[in-house]
Amino acid sequence: MKKLLCIALAGILMAGSASAIDREHTLKVYNWSDYIDEALIGEFEKWYEEQTGEPVKIVYQYFDINETMLSKITLGHEDYDVICPSEYVIEKMLREDYLIPIDRDFGDTPNYIDNISPFIIHKFNQIDGSGKNANDYSVGYMWGTVGLLYNTKHATKEEVSTWYTLQDPKWAGKLFMKDAFRDVYTALRVALNRDRIDAGELDTEKICFDASDEDIAQVEAFLNSFRDNISGWEADFGKERMTQEKAWLNLTWSGDAQWAIDEAEQVGVGLDFVVPKEGSIVFLDGWVIPKYAKNIKAARYFINFLCKPENALRNMEEIGYVSCVGGPEILEAMVDEEKFEPIDASYFFGPEATAVALNPIMYPSAETISRCGMMHDNGDRTQALLDMWTRVKGDNASTFTYVLIGVVIAALLAGYLFSKMRKKKGHRRH
Repeated sequence: MKKLLCIALAGILMAGSASAIDREHTLKVYNWSDYIDEALIGEFEKWYEEQTGEPVKIVYQYFDINETMLSKITLGHEDYDVICPSEYVIEKMLREDYLIPIDRDFGDTPNYIDNISPFIIHKFNQIDGSGKNANDYSVGYMWGTVGLLYNTKHATKEEVSTWYTLQDPKWAGKLFMKDAFRDVYTALRVALNRDRIDAGELDTEKICFDASDEDIAQVEAFLNSFRDNISGWEADFGKERMTQEKAWLNLTWSGDAQWAIDEAEQVGVGLDFVVPKEGSIVFLDGWVIPKYAKNIKAARYFINFLCKPENALRNMEEIGYVSCVGGPEILEAMVDEEKFEPIDASYFFGPEATAVALNPIMYPSAETISRCGMMHDNGDRTQALLDMWTRVKGDNASTFTYVLIGVVIAALLAGYLFSKMRKKKGHRRH
């Protein structure tokens, strides 16, 4: 009985503590894990008070997938003030009226949101918000591409510069696939229709919306054509497998690729990344303010703070992804004439960047970007895509997977028998 009373009392105290939060001076941020220089959190609190004369305390929480975040907002009506979804979720939230416009008027404080690259603004204009312009409701944060990370000891850049390399038996047991059905599906939709796009029969952006039975079957057939090569489907560990040389090829995100390349270099492993010539996709994450937010003012200032060039650079340095912030400060900091060849990055930085020495993984050339589409919310066709993904991953398990399972079972059985024998021998000795 005493125990029950203690539990009840603890619950009352916790509820009282939660209700006592001063939401007027609290900013609830919901972001991906490892997706910010965390020192900026405390710095924002100080900066905000300097700019507004008001104190603020950040409550910072993490999510692992877009759908977790989305369910908390749409089903749980959580009162997060600012969140960082991907482009297709921004699209869905706009359509379902879960976002509020972001006011860019900060009084005497500069509007750093104006530093967002025109390229990012153009991509956000392509988000289908059912009549709502995504640039009014969201601000770009990080972006990148989908492509192939490869071991330079086992493949040349020319060899992996096509998606069809995935069908090469040399990758059997050495290929990891990103377990992200939208990313893979949309990238392959662009790639598998390259000839028709080049002939003017199809439009890159339009086909990224398509998910008919015929469209899905096309991608599924291609995925099945190299299923025996796939060692595993990963959400995060593929980059470690590559740095350890346990995998030679990984379909992944450019940010993960750059992290792996940097880590591998320290242990003498050569890795590189390429967006195949048939094309791929650009992915984007952005800050939004949900309609259940309680501290809209601090949310706006937080977004503005992260768009300061010096803060954008710090975030890039910390997490490895590329900021949506452009401008001369970013360009000057990223140019490295000793390490990189000049590329055309004018799409991102403007006409002064037609031939600048930038990391092509972080800033692909204009020609590469011209072959990339963008993910979208598939609406009522999402389940059909998930069903396809399940079939490819499950029903079509590769020969290597079955062999690997057999080896593991055999090893476990051998270990069990060995353990039993040791116990018997031990018993005899005594």
